[in-house]
Amino acid sequence: QVQLVESGGGLVQAGGSLRLSCAASGSIFRINVMGWYRQAPGQQRELVAHITSGGTTNYADSVKGRFTISRDVAKNTVYLQMNSLKPEDTAVYYCNANLDRTPWNSQLNYWGQGTQVTVSS
Repeated sequence: QVQLVESGGGLVQAGGSLRLSCAASGSIFRINVMGWYRQAPGQQRELVAHITSGGTTNYADSVKGRFTISRDVAKNTVYLQMNSLKPEDTAVYYCNANLDRTPWNSQLNYWGQGTQVTVSS
């Protein structure tokens, strides 16, 4: 089995910073992509940022220049540094991993349980 465990959410004032972490554990052969999505009340889940095994990153336009995604390959962990937070960043943030459990059991998607980020104005 594979688990994604998130940490680092909380309440912060506008302009502040938070750092989210997500550690993947279990039977993992290779992690292809790890990323963060978020879902605000009444909204669809949306991509925030992701990072590939080669280190290529992609960001939603709304967070470019404020958020930075990084990855510790040895620890199967992904981080999201969030700076200059705005009230509209308030949402539940979910970690996602696309990974191979074996070379022939591949491209599997897993989700974390979600962590609440609340930005007050």
